[in-house]
Amino acid sequence: MKIVVFGGTGLIGSQVVKLLREKGHEVVAQSPSTGVNTVTGDGVADAVAGADVVVDVTNSPSFAPDDVMAFFQKSTGNLLAAEKAAKVGHHVALSVVGAERSPESSYLPAKVAQEKLIRESGAPYTVVRATQFFEFLGSIADTATDGDTVHIAPVAFQPMASADVAAAVADAAAAAAVNAAIETAGPERLRFDEVIRDTLAAKDDPRRVVADPAARYFGQTMHDDTVVPVGDYRPGAIRLADWRAAQPA
Repeated sequence: MKIVVFGGTGLIGSQVVKLLREKGHEVVAQSPSTGVNTVTGDGVADAVAGADVVVDVTNSPSFAPDDVMAFFQKSTGNLLAAEKAAKVGHHVALSVVGAERSPESSYLPAKVAQEKLIRESGAPYTVVRATQFFEFLGSIADTATDGDTVHIAPVAFQPMASADVAAAVADAAAAAAVNAAIETAGPERLRFDEVIRDTLAAKDDPRRVVADPAARYFGQTMHDDTVVPVGDYRPGAIRLADWRAAQPA
């Protein structure tokens, strides 16, 4: 199959491209660096021409709420319109576990809006919802830092390796559309504050992590079911400890 991956040069997209090429598919990576802009629509029609599957793993360059919402609405709308004209048979998009349970979030309502556009487009689709990536745990700590203290809610947390996210997206792209969302998460259900505490300790970071039930995650009040799957999901293969051990010193 010919598969076009938008966001194909990023953390997830580059891995998806590699996995699908290893499966023998014709894969084209597209991004602003290749001259394709999904927000303005520049180059999109030519990029999807002849594609059997389109994979969308693009992300907003700004996390300001209005910017995120505008990005996903414009980008997704442009992709879906171009795919309809080109008669693309399957749209695959990456979303986030718990987005629909996070209305206070500065970011996740935009993913809910993106999923709605996809569902209502009439296109055959698969949405892959993933939990937080191991690669971003340090950034999560930074956003929750006040002075030398990191405030994190002591709730269930099930992060995963980007490699496992990419594998789930690649498998969805190579399969038939399910016209539904499927979820994937790390192989271990942990506690948010403990994960961040261990992450900083592994880097000899002196910041203190406080288990704070009132701490918000990108604006969202946290509960045990906020960012973990509550039904069936595909577990990743890579444990956090093993991922950490494999990181360069």
